[in-house]
Amino acid sequence: METSKFKVSPRKKVKLSDYQTDYSGDIESKKDAGKLLKANIKKMAELQDRLYAHDRYGLLIIFQAMDAAGKDSTIKHVMSGVNPQGTQVFSFKQPSAEELDHGYLWRVAKTVPERGRIGIYNRSHYEDVLVVRVHDLIKSQKIPEKFIDNDIWEKRFSQIKNFEKYLYENGIITIKFFLHISKDEQKKRFLRRLDTPSKNWKFSAADLKERESWDDYQKCYEEAISATSTDYAPWYITPADKKWFTRLVVSSVIIDTLQDLNLRYPELDENQKKNLNAYREQLMKD
Repeated sequence: METSKFKVSPRKKVKLSDYQTDYSGDIESKKDAGKLLKANIKKMAELQDRLYAHDRYGLLIIFQAMDAAGKDSTIKHVMSGVNPQGTQVFSFKQPSAEELDHGYLWRVAKTVPERGRIGIYNRSHYEDVLVVRVHDLIKSQKIPEKFIDNDIWEKRFSQIKNFEKYLYENGIITIKFFLHISKDEQKKRFLRRLDTPSKNWKFSAADLKERESWDDYQKCYEEAISATSTDYAPWYITPADKKWFTRLVVSSVIIDTLQDLNLRYPELDENQKKNLNAYREQLMKD
C-alpha cells in the first residue's frame, strides 16, 4: 500500500473536508483487506522482534479521533499478532488531581516506551489542544494567569513539536493517526450501540454532548494536525468509515516506519562465533 497519500506534509494547511472518510482505494472488499491485514500482522511480528533485538529505537503510536471512530478496535486487530511483552497501551482520559498538579506533558512523558518496545496511546497529549480548547478548560489546569493568553495554543503546538523532536533524537519514533470518521457514520455506530445489548455499555450521554461540538472539534483537529505534523513525527489522516480499511492503513504505516529504521539483529564477532561451536560440542557430548 502507498501510505504517503495519507501522510500530512509539514506546514501543510489541513482542511478535513478535503479528505474522504470512506476511501478504500483499490481494495474491493473486507475479505480482501482481511487477507492483506493477516500478512501485515505477520510482518509486524517479525519487525517487532528485530526492534527488540536491535535495542536502539522505540516506537510510539498515537491514536486520536472523534468518538466511535474505532480506536479500540483498530488497536485490538492491528496489534493482535505482536508480542505483548514488547507492547504497552495507555489510555488518556480526564486528568487526575495529581496530573493537574504537573504540566500537561508530564503524564505522557512518564509512559514513553523504552528502546526495543512499542508504545500505543489511545488519546494522548493532543487532548490538551483539543478537548481542553473546545470546552475552554484551560483555566482549570492551574496555569498561572499570565501564561494564559491569545497565543497559548500556538505555544502548546511548539511545546509538543519540541517534545516529539526530543523523543526522535533519543531514538523514540512517533507516528500519529487521526481516524477520520464522517458525522453520518458516527451516528450509525452510536445507534448500533443503542440497539445492541452487548454494546449498550459503550454508549454515554457524554457522547451526544461531544457530538454537538463536532464543528469545533474539526477546526481544532485541523489546526493541531497542520501545526504538528513533522518529518520526525508525522500525522496520517486515516479514512475511518470502513474499519477494515482503517486497520490496513495503520498496519501498513507501522510496517513502513519500522522498515525505514534498518533494524538488525546483533552480529557476533569472531571470538563469539568460535564460542558457539564450543557450546555446540559441549551440548552434543551431554
